[in-house]
Amino acid sequence: MDFSIGELARRTQVKVPTIRYYEQIGLLAPPPRTEGQQRRYDKKSIARLAFIRHARELGFNIEAIRALLSLQDNPDQSCNVADRIASARLAEVEDRIASLSALRTELQRMLEECACGRVAECRVIETLADNSHRHGRLAES
Repeated sequence: MDFSIGELARRTQVKVPTIRYYEQIGLLAPPPRTEGQQRRYDKKSIARLAFIRHARELGFNIEAIRALLSLQDNPDQSCNVADRIASARLAEVEDRIASLSALRTELQRMLEECACGRVAECRVIETLADNSHRHGRLAES
């Protein structure tokens, strides 16, 4: 069964311009077209686009997705490359969590020190104006 680009978008919850972009950059093969030049997609396209969407939701970049798709297309290979890609993404997530944790700590400290008085004495405003209060990874963000 063939699907239009609109139906593919609906079934995969990926917007039409994004589908066209994935075709342009080679993540999704250009589909055959009807005599009227309408794109026609098959169930494999739905599965591939769902894979891409899920990988994007997990924060994998385009090149990582390209590599993962290549692995999926050649299933007899070792999964070491996939493991390395996922490990690298996990490290990025852990770095982001550490950064967000530092941000949370800084915001909590600002609020705890706030006397809820006048702006002239506000620790939130004072802390934001004073870069010496920035800590660790928060300073790098």
